[in-house]
Amino acid sequence: EQAFSQLSAPQASTGNEQAAAEAAAAAARRQAAYNAALVNASPIQARLAKELFDKGFSDFRFVRAPPKYYDQPLEFRQNILQAASIHHLCKSIIVENTKAHPSVKGWDNPQNSKFYVVIVQYTARLNADKLKNCIHKLNGGKIGKQFFNMRLCAEDVSDSLSGYEHNAVSPIGIKTPLPIVLSHKITKLEADFFWIGAGEVDLKVGLSAAEFVDKYKPMVVDCTY
Repeated sequence: EQAFSQLSAPQASTGNEQAAAEAAAAAARRQAAYNAALVNASPIQARLAKELFDKGFSDFRFVRAPPKYYDQPLEFRQNILQAASIHHLCKSIIVENTKAHPSVKGWDNPQNSKFYVVIVQYTARLNADKLKNCIHKLNGGKIGKQFFNMRLCAEDVSDSLSGYEHNAVSPIGIKTPLPIVLSHKITKLEADFFWIGAGEVDLKVGLSAAEFVDKYKPMVVDCTY
């Protein structure tokens, strides 16, 4: 028993040292990502980078897109961002439940909100019926389907709710704390690093979908064609 105790102590010490070394390396990577994001950063980029750093993301990267970025095919955009594939290119849109129950006034209840931020791939299309059915199920069928009709909200409403303009909407640093819906396809991407808008038309940010789910707690659902 004494011999076992003498052997166990060094092993435990080695394990603790390894864990401490891994934690230190992870902290260094986080700090490096944050420092890189602050180089020549606009006020919006600096604000979003701080939010990601404060939430504990292990890695994230901002890229400023060139002019006419949106006029180019997805393969061009993939190359600019150095994304793993065109399927890793995603967008955030704000949808409105245009037939919400009269009792629904805002967005405090994620299971029955007037508005949602929905993140989908550029290679997929939002399926409003799937989204409607998913939100309806979250309510356990307590609210009739006639009170659900998901549509892209008006641009001026989107701008007001998000604090960002068209093609710049992001769940990060958003003005209004709307519930977030994330397409389940994004969580299955290989590699785990997807790209979304970052508050400015030409600014993109890449980050881990697994970490995004952990830090922002979106509803992960099948909501695309």
